[in-house]
Amino acid sequence: MQVTIDIPDAIAQQVQGRWHDLPQKVLEIFAIEAYQAEVLTRGQIQQLLGLSSLYEVDGLLKHAGVYLTYDESDFEQDLETMQQLQRSDSTLD
Repeated sequence: MQVTIDIPDAIAQQVQGRWHDLPQKVLEIFAIEAYQAEVLTRGQIQQLLGLSSLYEVDGLLKHAGVYLTYDESDFEQDLETMQQLQRSDSTLD
């Protein structure tokens, strides 16, 4: 889906001078707000913004002053990742 917004030219120029990539900044603000409203997950933010890792998502959220939610599904995902790493590590021995 593509969303278009109209911003007066003077305001767009002022904001563009500070943020440089206005469309990207608007998308980041949208993602942060959706995360805070528990509409998007960290993984969805990663996908939406084309970030290479969840660490980048965490950095974005931290920079915005957003506390990360860490629930049972996050724990289970982390546990599965650790188990996969342990399995791959044991095959190297």
